[in-house]
Amino acid sequence: MKLNDFIAAMDTIAPRELAAPWDNPGLLIGTEKQDITKVLVALDCSVATAKEAIDWGADLLLTHHPIFFGGVKRIAPDDPDTEGAYLLIRNGIGLFAAHTNLDSAEGGVNDCLAGALGLRHIEKLPPDDMGRIGLLSSPMAFVDFARMVEEKLSARVRINGEAAAPVRRIAMVGGSAAEELFAAKAAGADVFITGEMKHHLAIQAAALGLFIIEAGHYETEKVVLQPLINRLQVLSDDVQYKLTRSESACLRGI
Repeated sequence: MKLNDFIAAMDTIAPRELAAPWDNPGLLIGTEKQDITKVLVALDCSVATAKEAIDWGADLLLTHHPIFFGGVKRIAPDDPDTEGAYLLIRNGIGLFAAHTNLDSAEGGVNDCLAGALGLRHIEKLPPDDMGRIGLLSSPMAFVDFARMVEEKLSARVRINGEAAAPVRRIAMVGGSAAEELFAAKAAGADVFITGEMKHHLAIQAAALGLFIIEAGHYETEKVVLQPLINRLQVLSDDVQYKLTRSESACLRGI
C-alpha cells in the first residue's frame, strides 16, 4: 500500500476536520518508504513502542496521541518528549496520529467505549459531538455498574456517587475530558465516565448530582485500537497491522 493511500484510508476513518483546533493529527514523521507493508498500532509514541516498531521492522507507527503540540526546539535521544521520535527518524519509520478526530469519528474511541460497556441507543454527546451517551438495558445500582466498568475495561476505577442509587443513562468521553461533565449533565446523564478527573471537578459534579466513574486514560482509549486495526485491514489487505505488546497503563492502583 502506498503511503498516500494509507493516509487517505485514515482520513476516511477519522476525518481530520473533526480534530480540535489545538490538536496535531496526521503524518508527523515522514518516511522515505512509500510502500507501507507493516504498521504498529499503539496509543503513544514512546521509547517502548518505537523500539517495538524497529524490532518488528515496521514502516509506520500509528498512534492515538500525537507529539509536537508546541514548538520543538530539538529532537534528542535523551529528551523524554522526543526520544521516541528520535528512534523512529533514525530508523526511517514514519509516525501517523489520529487523536480528537478519532475520538469524535463514527466507530472511534467513544463509540468503542460505549460498545464495550454494552450501551444501547447510543447518541453523540452535545454540543461538540465528541462524547457519547446511551442507555443500559435496565437500571443498575451505581456500584454494580462501576464494578462492571472495571471488568469490561480491565481497569481500577474511582467513583463519586451514591452506591445504591439506580442509574441507566450513561455519558462518556475517553481520555482526559473531565470538563465534559457539564455537557453530560445537560444531556440528562446519571453517570459520566472519563479517564481522568481533577478534584475540583469531582466536587462540581457532586454538586450537580452527577455520578462519576474515573476509569483511567489508557483504559478508556485502548478499546479503539483493535477495532481500528480491523477497519484498516478491510481497506488495505496488503498491509500487516500489529497491536503493540509493549504498552500498558503508566499509573496503576495497588
